[in-house]
Amino acid sequence: MTSRRARQNQPTCCHEEDSSCPIHRGSAWHPGQENLGIGRAFPLGSSVTSGGVNFSVYSTCDDLELLLFDAPESPQPAKVIRLDSTRHKTFHYWHILVPDLLPGQIYAYRAHGPYQPDQGLRFDAGKVLLDPYTRAVANTKNYSRLAASQPGDNCATALRSVVVDTSQYDWEDDTPLRTPYSRSVIYELHVAGFTKSPTSGIPADKRGTLAGLHAKIPYLKSLGITAVELLPINQFDDQDAPPDRRNYWGYSPIAFFAPHVEYSSSKSPLGPLDEFRDMVKALHRAGIEVILDVVFNHTAEGDEHGPTLSFRGLDNAAYYLLDADDLAHYPNFSGCGNTFRGSYSVPLRLILDCLRYWVSEMHVDGFRFDLASTLSRDIFGKPQPVQLSSILSAIESDPILAGTKLIAEAWDAAGLYQIGSFVNKCDWFAEWNGPFRDDIRRFVKGEEFSAKRAALRIAASSDIYSRPEREPNRSIHFVTCHDGFTLNDLVSYNTKHNESNGENGRDGASCNHSWNCGSEGTTADLAVQKLRTRQIKNFLTILFIAQGTPMLLMGDEIRRTQHGNNNAYCQDNNSSWFDWGSIDENKEILDFTRNLIAFTQSLNIFQQDHLLCTMRRDCGCPRIVWHGVQLNCPDWSNTSHSLAFSLLNPSSDERLHVILNAFWKPLIFELPPLPPEKHWHRIIDTALKNTELQAVTEHVLPNYQVLDRSCVVLIA
Repeated sequence: MTSRRARQNQPTCCHEEDSSCPIHRGSAWHPGQENLGIGRAFPLGSSVTSGGVNFSVYSTCDDLELLLFDAPESPQPAKVIRLDSTRHKTFHYWHILVPDLLPGQIYAYRAHGPYQPDQGLRFDAGKVLLDPYTRAVANTKNYSRLAASQPGDNCATALRSVVVDTSQYDWEDDTPLRTPYSRSVIYELHVAGFTKSPTSGIPADKRGTLAGLHAKIPYLKSLGITAVELLPINQFDDQDAPPDRRNYWGYSPIAFFAPHVEYSSSKSPLGPLDEFRDMVKALHRAGIEVILDVVFNHTAEGDEHGPTLSFRGLDNAAYYLLDADDLAHYPNFSGCGNTFRGSYSVPLRLILDCLRYWVSEMHVDGFRFDLASTLSRDIFGKPQPVQLSSILSAIESDPILAGTKLIAEAWDAAGLYQIGSFVNKCDWFAEWNGPFRDDIRRFVKGEEFSAKRAALRIAASSDIYSRPEREPNRSIHFVTCHDGFTLNDLVSYNTKHNESNGENGRDGASCNHSWNCGSEGTTADLAVQKLRTRQIKNFLTILFIAQGTPMLLMGDEIRRTQHGNNNAYCQDNNSSWFDWGSIDENKEILDFTRNLIAFTQSLNIFQQDHLLCTMRRDCGCPRIVWHGVQLNCPDWSNTSHSLAFSLLNPSSDERLHVILNAFWKPLIFELPPLPPEKHWHRIIDTALKNTELQAVTEHVLPNYQVLDRSCVVLIA
């Protein structure tokens, strides 16, 4: 039995009806004096009923108070309801029914209990706490991370929860799209950065919002993508960043169920929900799925020096992994200060409820799990086989989530690398294919020991995803993503240039397999510019012809640059935003990308849900046949810098020949013979300024000279 002990300088609750108490300002309601119901433990969060609003929250505190505010930014609560542990508590679930409340009601909690970090207890009655199940967040304008991190009352600057009734929205005829991976093209997109630039043409009050993204759906449709993968859109702490900077990416979650307030053009506490749902409905009408990047590996509360916002103040030991030898500290498997204890019953239930909510109530089509390997750790933080993880098994087998896209980033920040484990050991998960990024970069750059590995990546990474019956398109392959260089910077910088992040260059990966083509950064050298354009086309060509599901980074199609910053998480400025004014300047790459997507989407050979057969003889199956400069003689040597392969699909009479020359000199490649009635036609030659990608140029010679650092695609 632990004794209650307050933190030094921490205000202690007077437990008297005294408005001078820094924790009990406002009038106190005592159960029994008002028409308050006992309430019920389920559902968690705040739920509108015929009798009022039911509040339920999990906490192992000694006493709990419900704070009700008249307005989102009221400095103090209008009412404070002290829950009676004999009436309003079932196990560790505190619950109460308050009559006459409506959707939009602002509320929060205070939890009283011992502050004993050495025992894993961090209750702090001075801190106003968010409901972990809140569907909306208020008072973001007054929020102070510093006040939540220091001793003392932070009511005026604390985030608050909002009562939400999701049943009132009219989804009309909206239904899940269920686009198969084999027909999917994913576009990784930052909601704010997509339209925040004044060049977007969006009205100022809608720039950088969900409504702004909504307005740009015609552009996404014209690009040919079938899904947007949104960087975190749940409420995050934008103050979790170096001084004088903002957390831009959003990998600092506070409220998993709530859309980020700053991504809404609405001033109403409930506005973000409608704006998000309007956007989803419009994207679905355009045939575009919505995938959310979700961060269940850590929260914005950080390490032992971080703020008390919600989970820490309700039950620190339940929600976070604690160091077994020192309960005052947090194992940092996320690289962000703490690790969410996803396999423990309480956070496990929260994660599952959250995913169900976004699917059933907000109609999203899938999730990308940031640092998903943290979820395979057990309740003590020990790595477990993926198939034995309680939370991953629960997610994969959940009937509400059945049919959604579940994409794992199969590693964590502590070196737990599980590429292949999610796809090979689970039935439904897909994976971000990090080796594809690295090996294709090495090959296009011209490194040795790269040709064989590049071939494996192009052929759906069968060395990694070895499960015979697995669907090859569950490999989500990419050359660039939010974390790292943009495609333009990949061919423009040899080293990272992260000085503007304020971390003295310590942040961001140092090994990028990039090449500046002869000059670092912006250059007026026309030869370097031409080579960079060619290399960008090379990367795009390989990205879309490889077997698997391609993912394109926002702005790569118009050569968006971050000026060499490969970790722009705190750069909420022009360097991270989509520059709509540069479209005309980079129309060649934009047209090339659009036409490349249209071309690959039009052919059955690129939509197979089984591995391409590698047999040379015609067995009637869609297949891939490897060559070198000579037919049927691929060069797998360590010094090889070229690949060639034929793609054949007899059932749809499709035959292509692809040549990849990463060598710094031209090479002549033999072409496969064709039946008399057929001829090879050039679709792509990245050394040429052709963007139409139409089979209008006939090639009758038995070979093809491919210029240095170029890709060629021919179709019969």
